[in-house]
Amino acid sequence: MGESYNSKDNPEIMLKVYPLDWARLAQKEYDRSGKAYALGIPTPEPRDLVKLPDGRLGIVFQRIQGKKSFARAIGEDPSRTEELATRFAALCKSLHTTRVNRENLSSGKEFYAQLMENDPFLTSAQKDKVLRFIADIPETDTALHGDLHFGNAIFRGDESWWIDLGEFGYGCPLLDIGVCMSALTYTPQATIRELYHMDLSTAVRFWQAFLRAYFGEGPSLEELEEEIKPYAALRSLMVQQVTGRLIPERKPLVECLFV
Repeated sequence: MGESYNSKDNPEIMLKVYPLDWARLAQKEYDRSGKAYALGIPTPEPRDLVKLPDGRLGIVFQRIQGKKSFARAIGEDPSRTEELATRFAALCKSLHTTRVNRENLSSGKEFYAQLMENDPFLTSAQKDKVLRFIADIPETDTALHGDLHFGNAIFRGDESWWIDLGEFGYGCPLLDIGVCMSALTYTPQATIRELYHMDLSTAVRFWQAFLRAYFGEGPSLEELEEEIKPYAALRSLMVQQVTGRLIPERKPLVECLFV
């Protein structure tokens, strides 16, 4: 969502700059990242919100030198897929058991309800079914990343951090898991390569290893995916709003909300 720059003078900081017309998103990420950091959630410290001479807003973050995203590490060495999927699952479970103050953050469930209320692509009947599904999602006071996938987590040695917390909030963990499913299994091959530095088969391999590590040995992978699909479909409908079109690979996924 922005451009990142390392400081020439201070290796301990970096600057993330948003496009000129996305000032609201810069302010939102600065606020949400600060709240996550204050809760003790592992994330680089947001140091300052700054305005550039050209009017763009940027966030000065603590720089994690020598870091690598989970996606980049797997792309460079696919043999680590299962190892890093297990580690990523532990990071997610820690996040999803962190309790937050609802008064200071927004509900993931309400976020999607508002989006769907204003969705220009859905028919009235489709919108009604989607909103009824959202209404039935259980509400919790546990943390949500909001844009959870293995490109938004970084590590160095034994330490791991979350990044890109502009949608940080609270709610049912399946909302986060649905984002991950939508990103890793219903995205075009070329986009997977561009965003996550690997082929689709490796992304799916990571996803399946992650599911088993996150949920344990109870339900089958097929049962888990059937439960998660509607949450992944919500994310795909959000992508449709942002891009103005529904990615063809995601059409069968979205249909599960209209049955």
